[in-house]
Amino acid sequence: MREIFTGLPWWVKWIAVPVIALVVFGGLIASVVGFVVGLLFKALVFVALAGGLIYVVRKFTASSSSRDW
Repeated sequence: MREIFTGLPWWVKWIAVPVIALVVFGGLIASVVGFVVGLLFKALVFVALAGGLIYVVRKFTASSSSRDW
């Protein structure tokens, strides 16, 4: 691989090849990044909802256990 890039100008190595890779694999990269971001968002929503549920349940059980029936 090193022999292939030895005689080429710097702009081919550092600009043209990465641009071609982005054009070829851009859709794949975008879908993977979108999947990861969506997964992190869903995990954040899950943590927020679970935390809110735990907070509400503890608040309700604390207030109902302090009452004398």
